Amino acid sequence: MHVLVTGGAGYIGSHVVKQLIEDTNDSVTILDNLSTGHNETVESLKKIFDENRRDGRMFNFIQADLAEFSNIDKIFVENNFDALIHFAASIVVPESVENPLKYYMNNTVNTTNVIAQCVKHGVGKMIFSSTAAVYGDAKESPVRETTPTAPINPYGWTKLMSEQVIKDSCAAHEGFDAVILRYFNVAGADQQNRIGQSFPNATHLIKVAAQTAIGQREKMYLFGEDYETKDGTCERDYIHVDDLASAHLRALEYLDREDKISPNIFNIGYGHGFSVAEVINTMKEVSGVDFKVEKGPRRAGDPAILISDNSKTIEILKWTPAFDDINLICKTALDWEKIVS
Repeated sequence: MHVLVTGGAGYIGSHVVKQLIEDTNDSVTILDNLSTGHNETVESLKKIFDENRRDGRMFNFIQADLAEFSNIDKIFVENNFDALIHFAASIVVPESVENPLKYYMNNTVNTTNVIAQCVKHGVGKMIFSSTAAVYGDAKESPVRETTPTAPINPYGWTKLMSEQVIKDSCAAHEGFDAVILRYFNVAGADQQNRIGQSFPNATHLIKVAAQTAIGQREKMYLFGEDYETKDGTCERDYIHVDDLASAHLRALEYLDREDKISPNIFNIGYGHGFSVAEVINTMKEVSGVDFKVEKGPRRAGDPAILISDNSKTIEILKWTPAFDDINLICKTALDWEKIVS
């Protein structure tokens, strides 16, 4: 296949591209505006492609913005894409609360347009990067794909609205099939230190803790100790980015099956969690640094507990996680920060 990966120069997208290069015979085109992705990541992926060169396939990078609708249409016209893996989005929850219009335009509007391009140009397969934020402050734990959705921040709403566009488009257009993957908390990096999380001004806990451990930050903050959890801090399902990436390859395989349901929704997590305090302590142990942690109030839009039920993903996508180890997740994140700092 020829797979278009929007946002492929970013954190999760680049790890999926890496696995497409190493584990399939597919051609890959990255489309990214480099607002949060990086040229260095693209160069690293080109090197990985050269090391895994196979006859009959290609690797291409196009710098473009999904908001430029006429240009995106031209890109679809000039390329013969078979599948779309759509990552490109704004993802910072507190920012979505402060600037919701940016999120609705970049996430929901641009996603709607790229779906329209798929339908118009006969791109029959789509994998959508969604989020556990669609569940909001879920009333059950772990959450299942059938758990009621009730986002508590604009970021979650933009993803849920995009999911609805996908559902309606699959129902209306025969030959357009999709898988929606709801990510839990993604962390870690390529274990060969070739690519990792380079998001500017990161808010992700494990990356922030790693940066604090190496002295890039003077201190980090722990937001809220009064949640109804085992130690008062938020609990999350942390998944290594390479395990998340492999779920996308399984999803592409699923869309080739005769028994597929389209669209289908899958939780991507490990099915168990760690508290913020536990993660911070793990990073201190892995790094050997007792870095400074300042306690602060809750952040807007943070649910207390968010853990996945991943049984459907394991059973139907035939997905087998390989890196379910919080120490490994923290160590690979730390190793990457040491390289890029």
